[in-house]
Amino acid sequence: MNRFSINKFSLALSPFIVTLLVALVFLSASRLLLGIWHFDRVVNADGWSEIILSGLRIDIATLSYLFIIPALITCLGINQKYFNRAWNFIIRVWATVSLWLLVFMEIITPSFILEYDVRPNRLFIEYLIYPSELSKMLISGYKTEVLISLIVSSLTVYFAWNYSVIFTKNKISLPVYWRPLLLVFVLLLGVMGARSSLGHRPLNPAMVAFSIDPLINDLTLNSTYSMLFAVKQLKAEDDAFKYYEFMANEQIIAKVRESTNLHINTYHSTEFPTQALHKASHRGVKKNLVILLQESLGARYVGGLGGLPLTPNIDELMKEGWNFTNIYATGTRSVRGIEAIITGFSPTPARSVVKLGKSQNGFFSIADVLKKNGYHTQFIYGGESHFDNMKSFFLGNGFIDMQDFPTFKNPKFVGSWGASDEDLYNKAHNQFMHLYDQNKPFFSLVFTSSNHTPFDYPDGKIELYNQPKETRENAAKYTDFALGEFFKKAKKSKYWSDTIFLIVADHDSRAYGDQLVPIKHFHIPAVIVGEGIDHLSDDRLVSQIDLPQTLLSLIGVDSINPMIGHDLTKQIQNNKLRAMMQFYKNFAWMDERGEVVILQPEKKPVQFFYNRVNEVLEPSQIADDRLIDRARANALWGSLAYKNDYYRASK
Repeated sequence: MNRFSINKFSLALSPFIVTLLVALVFLSASRLLLGIWHFDRVVNADGWSEIILSGLRIDIATLSYLFIIPALITCLGINQKYFNRAWNFIIRVWATVSLWLLVFMEIITPSFILEYDVRPNRLFIEYLIYPSELSKMLISGYKTEVLISLIVSSLTVYFAWNYSVIFTKNKISLPVYWRPLLLVFVLLLGVMGARSSLGHRPLNPAMVAFSIDPLINDLTLNSTYSMLFAVKQLKAEDDAFKYYEFMANEQIIAKVRESTNLHINTYHSTEFPTQALHKASHRGVKKNLVILLQESLGARYVGGLGGLPLTPNIDELMKEGWNFTNIYATGTRSVRGIEAIITGFSPTPARSVVKLGKSQNGFFSIADVLKKNGYHTQFIYGGESHFDNMKSFFLGNGFIDMQDFPTFKNPKFVGSWGASDEDLYNKAHNQFMHLYDQNKPFFSLVFTSSNHTPFDYPDGKIELYNQPKETRENAAKYTDFALGEFFKKAKKSKYWSDTIFLIVADHDSRAYGDQLVPIKHFHIPAVIVGEGIDHLSDDRLVSQIDLPQTLLSLIGVDSINPMIGHDLTKQIQNNKLRAMMQFYKNFAWMDERGEVVILQPEKKPVQFFYNRVNEVLEPSQIADDRLIDRARANALWGSLAYKNDYYRASK
């Protein structure tokens, strides 16, 4: 190929070459700044070379996906006069939009990392589904970040649009015989760049992962790639079998049954492998049930669990009731907590069953059990119940009454997420009084929201723990205050003597750190109170999925159900105690000894010991294949049960 042809080739592709070079420089600079921000974690992971080199590889792949189709169309249209004129305009739009997307995603990344300790991923996409709630949250709590994003985005669009004209105004002509060569060259370059691998699988995040610190692995990515990969994975994330090592269905079922505290003869259904008759411990008159689900209240904010001195009211309730000191959430999102507490369903790398299509009707829930036992079942929430698909899931699976924000009359304080926790508890108290007066047994799930960013709550209610007012710590203190005010009224009420209350967190406020699964951030408070509940400080290892089985037993409701959680009113063998935790695509199984098995996508299981004193994972001195098999079976069970309809409500 002569020099003239090369110049012609480069001139024809100049809009793409310039855009890609600008993008590469920007993405590399962004990654470098993020690395400097988390310098200590990068150094601890010995990660600078991996981040820079693998990051460049990821950026080239990302840009190749953006580049390949318009570049191929450009090659096909060379020498077409009218096509060139129209296509040059389209190229300017492409370059402008591409640069805007890349810049915008990087600009919002620091705020997302502060909140979730990872780059924008599936969670980012899920928030976009609810523009009203998202906009309220951004306007209330992220004004500075929104302003910066708007300014930088606007500047990006301005400069990209105005400078792209320089590279699209040239009229290009090539001999006909050169066009196929240019087309093949661009195709090969684009495909090679996009795949970035000679193996049977193209580049993916697992290929560039090298650290046990999830954030460090994420720094090798760019946020556009992270988001687009999450979009792609949404199509397949309902199946744990695509992530973890294969196990036969019969073996999964056998190991899951083995993990429970039930005798093998208890399981009598071949159609529903974990379905069994569960007899309640309480044999008297059935009691009402109230679950007070605390938004983002991890153990580190609870004084009674060794955390910050923010929860005097919960601390007092822990001294009165049945206090679980060693309980772990199943995930890091509210819907994961709802999934565990309402259905007893074990966590998966999929979205919570609250959001999955097949579980929207006829899926097992304790609400359905209680409805069939004559209970009035309701959800009480200060915000919009459609958020995170809660309303659809609840109404399809046993709840008959949605008491959300539109039903609140003249709330005293309304924040980004709706009515304050005080208004919420006032609403709940009035509902319980009304239902009790009507002689209706009731089950109520009451879900708080004031402890969610941007931490809106009324002035003058608490003595601030720190400054400014809108902090996690102050919000946690307020939500505890509101809870305390509720119990002052509840203990004097007519319904008190006939009601069991569970106070439990859905998850910690943030799960982050340099561990494959930051177990310390799954530790949550849970305490059961009510007349007839004696004080007990229960140090057994407990999972959120154990709570619904226990609650049914406490209120005196027998049921045939598929839940694999323990009834904690009964003696549980020590070797059956465990906690299950899903951290994005990583699954952790921890037993009573502190032995932890972690499953990662496309990798062999690894085993650690959880040091509860230091709250860190340490290399395990035990190689336990049986523990690994049990962990793997339980990690796969959720997907197996979902796909095969094993978790249906009893008729």
